[in-house]
Amino acid sequence: MPSVDTLDGLQRAVAAFDTDDFELTAEPAALDRARRSVDEAGLLLLGEIHGVRENPLVILGLMRLLGLTNLALEWPEDLRPRLDAHLADGSGLDHPLWWLGDGRVTAGHLAVLRKIDGLRVALFDGGMFTGDWSQREAAMAERVLGARIEPALVVAGNAHTLISPADLGLPMGACLARARPALESVRIDYGTGSFYNIAPRHVRGPSAGPGLRVVDDGLVVGLPEFTEATVPHLPTEVLRERLEW
Repeated sequence: MPSVDTLDGLQRAVAAFDTDDFELTAEPAALDRARRSVDEAGLLLLGEIHGVRENPLVILGLMRLLGLTNLALEWPEDLRPRLDAHLADGSGLDHPLWWLGDGRVTAGHLAVLRKIDGLRVALFDGGMFTGDWSQREAAMAERVLGARIEPALVVAGNAHTLISPADLGLPMGACLARARPALESVRIDYGTGSFYNIAPRHVRGPSAGPGLRVVDDGLVVGLPEFTEATVPHLPTEVLRERLEW
């Protein structure tokens, strides 16, 4: 089930998501580096490809390994009250911003968040994109720091979590690293599988192997095989109409 377009379908997918079928292993050296980032920088970054079923399970695994209860997500900040409602009683999922279909929000995320005792969540996507990529990245970094929920895991698309300049400009991760020099970024290293971002997509490639590992360019969580997430997605014309309410 790559996408759902009804509230009932989404709620059933959230209820059916198994949060116990995934165990995140970790090399001691990699875990030490991740802990040092949390201890010294107050943050650890995690870069993902949106729309992979296992992404929220990696989030859950890292938070458990590191003893974290604070999480920052690249979700629209306008969803804050709706997320609070979902965490309280499972409601709040009717807002159109849940239904963009880009894979940031999945049934697995909504299930996992309700499994973390004492969870505090910050949402740092400010919404409208002005066209200046670096400016948007800097604004997201400011929201992360301004949330004051450290120590925290910060999750975003993998273009945003680089801690050095990129072809597009200065990523959020690099902005955060300027303020917190001890910051580390974990990249999910995808092998072969499918994901859902507006439409079903496929990737076939090598992976560093399962679990949290140290590689030449830093820290990775290897997912040699992965699967497509269940993503809430409404047609563009429906979203446009509902967002005008």
